[in-house]
Amino acid sequence: MSRSRDKREQVMKEQQFLTPTASCVGAAIFTLMLGIVDWASGYELQFFVFYFVPVAFAAWSCGAARAYVIAVLGAAVWFLADLFSGHPYSHWSYGVWNTTVRLVNFVVIAFSISRIREMLSAQYKINDERQTALSEVKTLTGLLPICASCKKIRNDSGYWQKLEEYLEKHTDVQFTHGLCQECMARTLAEAGIKMDPAEQTVVSDAPDRQVVGAGSPGK
Repeated sequence: MSRSRDKREQVMKEQQFLTPTASCVGAAIFTLMLGIVDWASGYELQFFVFYFVPVAFAAWSCGAARAYVIAVLGAAVWFLADLFSGHPYSHWSYGVWNTTVRLVNFVVIAFSISRIREMLSAQYKINDERQTALSEVKTLTGLLPICASCKKIRNDSGYWQKLEEYLEKHTDVQFTHGLCQECMARTLAEAGIKMDPAEQTVVSDAPDRQVVGAGSPGK
């Protein structure tokens, strides 16, 4: 996991100091308090816009399902506050219509906020995965000047480096060294040591040198 992901998760945990259930209960209490204030102030003073606050808070902290519950609660509380405040209607259907309009607005806010939270979480996850992939992949592109004889590579400063040193510096590659059969035969021949290809043993012409098998330790 990348450092940016750890830091982001730590910030989100610090910001979300309440559990989803506690946040939902807090939003419901705040809605009821709004209803009391709305009822006490009378129907001439509107508090409709303040009902969006607990709905949006529940959508961000608790998810869409619980936010819809707060939306229905907010519409019901507003209707009761409007009813008991003595708001006169020429027909009862007008009060139902106003309550329905408010309910639709609350539901739209709950859906929009919860959707934005889901999209942000998904985008954070994609960015974290992308950063992790980029941190694990280092590629070399372009033309590399390389010596045709010793196979050294000329770096950006103009100095010639061994192939292993250059690749280890610019990539995550690590080298282990060994000898292929052709190079081993050539190296032993230059040292005056013969290799028996049938038995894979090294035979020395010098009397003080031992005969060593390719797969066994010297004695």
